[in-house]
Amino acid sequence: MEILLSKEQKAEVIDEIQRFFLEERGEEIGELAAETVFYFIKENVGAYFYNKGIEDSKTVVEQKIFSVEEDLEALKRIKR
Repeated sequence: MEILLSKEQKAEVIDEIQRFFLEERGEEIGELAAETVFYFIKENVGAYFYNKGIEDSKTVVEQKIFSVEEDLEALKRIKR
């Protein structure tokens, strides 16, 4: 599954990469170099972050389901 970004999002990421290189390394890189870094990260590292997001989302959903089950159990009426 390919993760697609809008043109605006991609431009923001490229700007952030350029800013990182300038602030952290004192290197001014052009848009093409920043785009190359972007594609490297996207193709080689991005899946790790994506998968971690999926795992975190799954955990949250499981917690919500458990909470709903508890709430439903609390609604049961006791037969006297």
